[in-house]
Amino acid sequence: MADQAAENELSFLALVCDVLKSIEKESHDVSQKMTDLKSQLQRARECVEKMPGIQYSKTEQLKQIDVLRNQLAVKTELLQKYKHMQTFDLSQ
Repeated sequence: MADQAAENELSFLALVCDVLKSIEKESHDVSQKMTDLKSQLQRARECVEKMPGIQYSKTEQLKQIDVLRNQLAVKTELLQKYKHMQTFDLSQ
């Protein structure tokens, strides 16, 4: 539900089509349609600004991904190692 709301928030095609149709018809509501499109674009900018990690450059993001992948590999390797270790019976 939230994904669909976010998708609708960032969907500009219908508004652009409305603007173009209004221009073709030489309608008087072109300015209103343009205002709607501008407000939609502003909401999209606000959504983008709220995205996590947007403050980092592409290089920093790629470095972070590399660090996280290395951590995942190490932890996966440790899990496999501990999974294959013999268990000890301490009840005796």
